[in-house]
Amino acid sequence: MAGSNNIILIGFMGVGKGSVAREVIKNSNYIAIDTDDLIESMENRRVKDIFDDEGEKYFRALEKEISSWLEKSVKNTLISTGGGFYKVKNLKKIGKIVFLDSPFEKIIKRIKSHPNSSKKLKKRPLLSDLKKAQELYDERRPEYLTLADVVIDVTDKSALECAKELLKKVK
Repeated sequence: MAGSNNIILIGFMGVGKGSVAREVIKNSNYIAIDTDDLIESMENRRVKDIFDDEGEKYFRALEKEISSWLEKSVKNTLISTGGGFYKVKNLKKIGKIVFLDSPFEKIIKRIKSHPNSSKKLKKRPLLSDLKKAQELYDERRPEYLTLADVVIDVTDKSALECAKELLKKVK
């Protein structure tokens, strides 16, 4: 099975999936890929531009295409996903699902305290309206919890602490 030994990071936008992924690969034999990066490479444009030009439905179709490729072709890999990638139908076939959990307010605070915060916010079109983003978080969190094989509370922890906890729990 291609999905064997994969770890899939799910969680809300800005929760730290990329940061945790970088620490996991430094401290393990995993390699890492990011679904949004794959889509940007495939389309030769940024996620924000895809959303602006084509809309969310088109972007979700690209995620579905990427998920099929991951299931068939990827092994022994840590896969960071965009916030909505968890909705692909074959997620469980791709690998072990790890949900990085944190309260919405802490996620927003984390993004805003980042040295590159304006760039990080601009990169996430669904965070442009915080009220709608909160509603989206409230809708998605129970779904993330239902799907997850492992839950890591990342609140007030370093990426390294989260990575170590993740590696311990998925072994």
